[in-house]
Amino acid sequence: MPELWQPGCFMLTEHKPKIHLAQNASGAHFAALKGHLVVIVDVIDFSTSLETAIEKGALAVFGASPDNARVPVAVKPESVAVAAAKCALEHNAGIVLISEPRQGEKSELIDSCLRLYNTLKSLGVTVDEVIPNVGKGVSGLADFMGKVVVGVTKSGGTAFDAAFSAGAKVISATIARTADKKAIEPALAGCLRALKLAKKNKKDISFVAASSNSLVDILACQYLYNLIRTL
Repeated sequence: MPELWQPGCFMLTEHKPKIHLAQNASGAHFAALKGHLVVIVDVIDFSTSLETAIEKGALAVFGASPDNARVPVAVKPESVAVAAAKCALEHNAGIVLISEPRQGEKSELIDSCLRLYNTLKSLGVTVDEVIPNVGKGVSGLADFMGKVVVGVTKSGGTAFDAAFSAGAKVISATIARTADKKAIEPALAGCLRALKLAKKNKKDISFVAASSNSLVDILACQYLYNLIRTL
C-alpha cells in the first residue's frame, strides 16, 4: 500500500462550506463582501418564480431591483442587465422579464424597471416576454426553454441585486411548490445547487431572507439551513 504522504504530494480535501443566515438587501450586501455564495430566499414569489423558470429550462436566472427600490446599500440594475445581456448574446438567447405589480398590465411591468429594460434594449438583446411575478404560475405565462430570465421585484430582486452589485455569486432557493416540484423537492434542489457551487468555488454560503418583515422568508431560511447541513 503506498504511503499517504510523499515528498511533493498533497492530499486534496473537498471544501466544506460554512452556512450563515442573513436578512434584507443589506444582509445580502454584507454577505457578498465576505465572499460568500449568496442564496436569496423570497418564497412569495421571486424565488419560486425563478425556481419554476429553472425547471422549465431557463439558461440562466438573475435578479434586479425595480426603479423605486429604496435600500441602504448600492443596487445597480444596469449592471445586472449587462450580465444578463452578455449571457443572452453569447448563447443567442432571448430574455424573459418577471416583474411587478403582479396584477399590472405589461406597460406597468416595464415601467417599474426602466433602468434595467432600457439597458437591455441598448445592448441589442431581445426581450421576448414580460410577465408578472406569480410564483409557480409563471410556468404557463412564458416559454423559458433556453432563455435568460431576470426577476425584477421589490424584495427578492433587490436583495439579489445588492449582493450581485457587491461582487457575489448569487442564486435563489425556495421551499414552496413549483410547477413540477412539491414537498421537500424545491428546497432540496436549491440546497444541492448551492452546495455544488460553494464547493466548486470554495465559498461559504449565506441564505438571505429577502425581507425581515416576512416570517415566511425567515422560516424558509432556517429550513434550508437545517436541510443543507444534512447533505
